[in-house]
Amino acid sequence: MQPAHPAKPAASGTGADIKTFATAVLLTFGTGVLMMDGWALLDSGFGAFLGLVGAGFGIFWWRSIHGKVFPRELSTKSVVILTVINVVLVLLLLLQVS
Repeated sequence: MQPAHPAKPAASGTGADIKTFATAVLLTFGTGVLMMDGWALLDSGFGAFLGLVGAGFGIFWWRSIHGKVFPRELSTKSVVILTVINVVLVLLLLLQVS
């Protein structure tokens, strides 16, 4: 009979914590920028509301892919894709404002 080994967490360490923190920051920032994009596009509070609804659907989609909104085991590819999406949203906002 083999001795029982204590279970180790799947992802531990500073790297997993940084990716989880970056995900929280990027999702929050992206929600705000999407609301501002909606406001700038429709020039009203209704546009901001539509941006908020769109962000809600985006976060729901993110959760359906990863199992949780802020998963502990997150690939670097997912964080990079989220960063690219935020950069595109900011560029769209800058193009609408200017």
